[in-house]
Amino acid sequence: MAKSKFLNSSDAVNTIINEAIPRFAKAGFSGVSMRDIAKAVDISTATLYHHFPDKQTLYLRSMAQAFSDKAEGISAVLAEKGTPEQRLTQFIARFTKLMSQDSHFRILLQRELLDGDETRLRLLVEQVFQSQFANVAELAKELAPNCDAHLMAISIAGLVLFHLETTPLRQFLPGGCAEHNDPDIIAQHVTMLLLKGVKGCG
Repeated sequence: MAKSKFLNSSDAVNTIINEAIPRFAKAGFSGVSMRDIAKAVDISTATLYHHFPDKQTLYLRSMAQAFSDKAEGISAVLAEKGTPEQRLTQFIARFTKLMSQDSHFRILLQRELLDGDETRLRLLVEQVFQSQFANVAELAKELAPNCDAHLMAISIAGLVLFHLETTPLRQFLPGGCAEHNDPDIIAQHVTMLLLKGVKGCG
């Protein structure tokens, strides 16, 4: 899309980010150049740099955009009234559904963990994950005051994400079946494990 076809600067930025997300997911931070993205959007490299001063800025904005709808859904669930157990159940159901619907974001996250670039990881935490992680950790404290809230928050997210990440593999494992790919089934299973574990820990 040529620059002249953009409605405004915001439209240009959103178009660039929407083109960048699947490319970063497919090839990783190092595998995509600013020239690649400019070509995909049909703008000059100079125009791309006008909107994003460097690739890292574009990458972080892309990660934030990919996570933004999930963050809104997560915040809404965690802010609802109810017992900690009820809010955990609702959070896991929403988180599982949101993450199952966006393979690009999951792949982006996996790539970052594999790359292990400390600068980008720190910026990702500060700009994308920190607030939501803190909210989940607070819920963990309510559920089990005697447990380590940090470890519990990691476990909550990790149990959901690993089920989704291993979908291509699980079908070949003994006992694997199609219904195990259903986000509702995964959420119910993870919730049961966590609540039983929380009772034993707290």
